[in-house]
Amino acid sequence: MRHTRTLLAVAAATSLALTACAPGGGGDDAADEDGPIKVGIIADLTGATGDVGTPYAAGEEAYVKWLNENGGIDGREIDATVTDYAYDVPTAERVYKEYVNDGVVAVMGWGTGDSEALKSRVSADELPFMSASYAEPLTDPEEAPYNFVVAPTYSDQARVGLNWIAEDGKSSEVALFHNDSPFGLAPVADAQEWAADLDLNVEPYAMPAGSTNYTGLLSQAKKQGAKYIMIQNVSSPAALVAKDIKAQGLDMQIVCLNWCADELFIDTAGAEAAEGHVLVQPFAPVSAEQPGHDEVNAYLEENGSSLEEEGLHFAQGWYTMHAMAEGIRAAVEEGDLSGAGIKEALETMGAIDTGGVVGAGEIEFSADSHRGSTGTGIYQVEGGEMAPVELGATP
Repeated sequence: MRHTRTLLAVAAATSLALTACAPGGGGDDAADEDGPIKVGIIADLTGATGDVGTPYAAGEEAYVKWLNENGGIDGREIDATVTDYAYDVPTAERVYKEYVNDGVVAVMGWGTGDSEALKSRVSADELPFMSASYAEPLTDPEEAPYNFVVAPTYSDQARVGLNWIAEDGKSSEVALFHNDSPFGLAPVADAQEWAADLDLNVEPYAMPAGSTNYTGLLSQAKKQGAKYIMIQNVSSPAALVAKDIKAQGLDMQIVCLNWCADELFIDTAGAEAAEGHVLVQPFAPVSAEQPGHDEVNAYLEENGSSLEEEGLHFAQGWYTMHAMAEGIRAAVEEGDLSGAGIKEALETMGAIDTGGVVGAGEIEFSADSHRGSTGTGIYQVEGGEMAPVELGATP
């Protein structure tokens, strides 16, 4: 596996031997029935979302290593290159171009900004693209024919969270704190529309990057009358919100969506500050003890770690890579290892088993929808753990 941490490093590496790749993906190496199968990974290891991007990318890498150690795909190894784009969209675009020149058959992306910026290019290049963005437009094959979304969308997660809030019934006012980026904004309009049908009011508040506290935003939310703070951001800033709520003695409950609904949020906030907050998380935490965790944990224990140490985002990266690898496997079996062949395989191969880790346990795409799953877990922090409230919740 080629492993590059910066754009300069990957540029130096790929300048030595670039392979021309016509639209359709693949290049000469993909056509070689005995050669490695190239996949490009765009990761955030050092940028604004690196706290969750690092374990996610580690899970992707680990899956590739595990797969290769277990015979690869029809005897062929996956040759994966990992590049840190530091959450910078222009860097992602340059890295993507280098991957295309290098002859990859598929790309694993990261953020909403880069996924949306690249969707027309991956379509033109016919390269299947899976990322850690669950923005709803990426599930529409007419708008993004080569993008595949393995988990419930951010909008579906927000809808599930708002359903829980409506049932909990402490207040009709909801403050939606969000990352100040396309990722953060992705579910806002859909959440507001859904909330109106539930007689709730959602007011969005952008969370300034690099803030050391969010007392100002909480003051605005208090004036709104909000008792619920839905958060569309990563774990570290969400943990600061929890600490501020605790420090000020505010009667507010956090409802975290995917990227702050994790063990890192609890550990960073501290068990006392995190206690009672609600986490909408489509990927089962380690405490859920799903069968799909066993394979990941066995690999980690052989390498001196454990899933408890690495966290749920590691398994998230593992099973996203697993979904793409299964599409590649099906394309190889059909004798068409091209981008178009992988796309067709993903749309027609049926359910991809994740042993209960993703959504309701399976990922399944079709030619009409690239939304791989709709079910998500709802958890509540109890004694420093993610205790299940409802599994497989859908809007």
